[in-house]
Amino acid sequence: MIYLLFFLFIFVLPKIWLNSALKRNDEILESMPFTGLEFGELLLKENTLEGVKITNTDLGDHYDLENQEVRVLEERLSKKSITAISIVSHEIGHAIQHKEKYMPLEQRTKLVKNTSWISRLGGGALYSGIPIILATGSSGMIKICLFIVLLSVIISTLVHLITLDVEMDASFNRALPILKEKVPTEYLSGCRSVLRAAAFTYVIGALTNFLSLRYIWILISRLR
Repeated sequence: MIYLLFFLFIFVLPKIWLNSALKRNDEILESMPFTGLEFGELLLKENTLEGVKITNTDLGDHYDLENQEVRVLEERLSKKSITAISIVSHEIGHAIQHKEKYMPLEQRTKLVKNTSWISRLGGGALYSGIPIILATGSSGMIKICLFIVLLSVIISTLVHLITLDVEMDASFNRALPILKEKVPTEYLSGCRSVLRAAAFTYVIGALTNFLSLRYIWILISRLR
């Protein structure tokens, strides 16, 4: 029962809160001056981000650093809602970081690029290697696979920790000052909630990785 409550507290409740913040502020507001796309194009122009494009996506809101594209769910681009303009401004916050060579963003990009092969190897060891080796009963090979998985999770944890800094900066140091300047005051509380949700999405990922580290280390310790 305790483990179930722990699971709910760490993983389920935060996701419910995040989704609730986005949905609660996603109603159409006729008095809102901009749609998501109109607001985004205005910000690109004002921040002289000439090479950056705004495109729609089905893969979730994000900034594609390599192609310099702010990718936002199509429904947000055509909508006059607090969620729409807040998410667009958050993703453009990443584009501003890119333009200004924000160090944590560059560190995360290099880390992901240089260690992607380890992450793929770790995933293969976890889902294919370990089950096969367990069937053969080779404890030595199991340890090797677990160490590969452990290294992969450590790298993923570092990426998530750097990402937390990147996301917090995009929400509160880039997007929020813009929204304070351009959005009616009565909408700012909702904007903060959406920006907080956009930034804290990665907290769940970081917690997941920390728990995975502990679990894998316990497995390795028992095989000694």
